[in-house]
Amino acid sequence: MGMFNLTRLSEFILLGLSSRPEDQKPLFALFFIIYLVTLMGNLLIIMAIRSDPKLQNPMYFFLSILSFADICYTTVIVPKMLMNFLSETKTIAYAECLTQMYFFLVFGNMDSYLLAVMAIDRYVAICNPFHYATVMSHRRCVLLLSFSIVFSCLHSLLHVLLVNRLIFCASNVIHHFFCDVSPVLKLSCSSTSINELVAMTEGLASVMAPFVCITTSYLQILIAVLKMPSAAGKRKAFSTCSSHLTVVTLFYGSISYVYLQPLSSYTVKDRIATIIYTVLTSMLNPFIYSLRNKDMKRGLEKLINRMKSQMDKLSSTEPSEIRGP
Repeated sequence: MGMFNLTRLSEFILLGLSSRPEDQKPLFALFFIIYLVTLMGNLLIIMAIRSDPKLQNPMYFFLSILSFADICYTTVIVPKMLMNFLSETKTIAYAECLTQMYFFLVFGNMDSYLLAVMAIDRYVAICNPFHYATVMSHRRCVLLLSFSIVFSCLHSLLHVLLVNRLIFCASNVIHHFFCDVSPVLKLSCSSTSINELVAMTEGLASVMAPFVCITTSYLQILIAVLKMPSAAGKRKAFSTCSSHLTVVTLFYGSISYVYLQPLSSYTVKDRIATIIYTVLTSMLNPFIYSLRNKDMKRGLEKLINRMKSQMDKLSSTEPSEIRGP
């Protein structure tokens, strides 16, 4: 009976990025700004794609879904982090911790698989352009998206259920700014061998499968581009891939540094690296895609001009409404 009670802690304590009181308000201000920029940037990307007929193709369809996933990804983590910066207790309920872990894994895996699907899209567009409309049909795009969502949900559920079966009795202090799997496993006083085995097999496979897909797609793209006779054609092909490759490098570079190491070696440096793929990448994605993609830049300019004109119309009608008839 006592052992059963140990498995059901009422709460954990999130240590966060710093325990020094003088760091809390500056960190709150920094991550609050990052969060606002992330929300605004990704919402603008979604609105620009939805409103511009020239951006109604598979590439931008998946980009809009990626932006939505990035909004959800940061929202799972940052609001709780901001609350803890201003709180003395920095606690998170046991059920809330597992919920945060679940959705963090869901949207993290969705990001990974969407990046793979976008690489496939670029491969078809460059290597098989005459069959692009057939291969990347609306039905196939929906199927690829559905697979990404369903697999991510099942993958996350597996890992959370395995964590839920553990016994926690030594400490409830999580040396991290959110409920990630590795720092939570370090608190368990029961065996985590099954969790680690699943992480190193199914978990590694779920991360490496999209990475292998991305690598294979870009190797095929590179071969196809090098065979192009004109320099202009090569530049155009590389320009359509550069934004995606930058995002892939940021995402997989940081995630590999954190997770491709033993559980016992999880340190403060890993917390800092985690910020890159959980917070900074989501914030930078809109800038990377809008600054390095002419179609996206044009779509955003049209959206902003349309919003400005609507604001001007509203401001011009307000005085007449105040004066009345």
